[in-house]
Amino acid sequence: MNPTVGVVIPTRGDRPHLLQAAVRAVLAQRHPGGVDVVVVVDGDQVDAVVAQVADAVAEAPGRVRVLPNRFSPGLPGARNTGIAALATDLVAFCDDDDMWLPGKLGAQLAALAADPAAEFAGCAIEVEYDSRRVPRLAGTSQVTRQHLTRSRMVMVHSSTFLFRRGSVWPDESAPAGQNEDWDLALRAAGRHPLAYVDRPLVRVRWGASAYATRWADRIAGLEWILARHPYLAADPRGAARIYGQLAFHNAALGRRREAWRWAVRAFAARWGEPRVPIALAVALGVVPARAVLSALHTRGHGI
Repeated sequence: MNPTVGVVIPTRGDRPHLLQAAVRAVLAQRHPGGVDVVVVVDGDQVDAVVAQVADAVAEAPGRVRVLPNRFSPGLPGARNTGIAALATDLVAFCDDDDMWLPGKLGAQLAALAADPAAEFAGCAIEVEYDSRRVPRLAGTSQVTRQHLTRSRMVMVHSSTFLFRRGSVWPDESAPAGQNEDWDLALRAAGRHPLAYVDRPLVRVRWGASAYATRWADRIAGLEWILARHPYLAADPRGAARIYGQLAFHNAALGRRREAWRWAVRAFAARWGEPRVPIALAVALGVVPARAVLSALHTRGHGI
C-alpha cells in the first residue's frame, strides 16, 4: 500500500511567482493518490496568498489548502502548523522559493521502502544563484549523525525533507528559525541514518532567501545549535567550521574583538580552517562580507 504524502510550504506572501512555481512542481510529482499541500502563511497576507495559488487550487481540487501560522511566528511555527494540519503518513517540506524537480518524491519513497527502519529521507540539490546552477551531492546513500556533525551538509536541505509524520517536529525555540532544519536532521539521524538519494532533485534558489545576511540571527542560531547539541564542539573539524562561521558573522557586524576571539578558537580546533582568513579579511575591511557570500554562492557554496 502506497503511503499518503502531505507537503508543507511556508510563505510570507511576498513572492507570488516563486510560490506558484513551488506549488505546481509539488503537484506535478507522480504518486498514486497524489499529494496534499498545505501552504502556511507566516503573517497577515492570507487572502493574498489564497489569490496567488487560486489556479493550483482549481486544477487540484481538495489538494491545496492555505492556512495562517497558528504556532510561534516564524519558519518553525509555520512548519509545525502544516504538520498538525495534515493526516498523511508522510510529511515533506518545500520552501516557497525552491522547486522540486521531476521524480523527487518517487525516488525518496523508494529509498524509504528500501530501508524500513528509516524515518527520514533527503536528496541532493541544485543550487541556483543568478544564472548559474550548481549540483551539490553528498556522496552517500545514507546520512549519519557523524556526517552532520562534521559538516552542516548544505545538500541535506529542508526542501528535500520527507519523514514519517509525528517522528520529528521543528523546534520553535530556534532564534529567527536559524538552524532548525539542521537540528531536525541531527535528531532524526541520531535515531537512524537518513535515507538519501544522491541525485539533485530539488532546485534551491539562494538569491531569494531573506536570511543570508542577517548576521546577528545567524550568530544566535549557531550558538543555539551548539547549546542543543554539545557533541558538535567535540569534533575538531565540525567545531572549527562553526567557530569560523561565528568569526565571519561577527566580522560582518563590525565586531572585531569577537571575530578575533572566534578565529582563535577555530584555529585551536583545527589548524588551517579556511573560514578564518576570510573572516579576518572581512574584520580588517579588506573585503565586504556580502562580496564573499556572493562569490561563494556563485560556486554553490555558503560560508
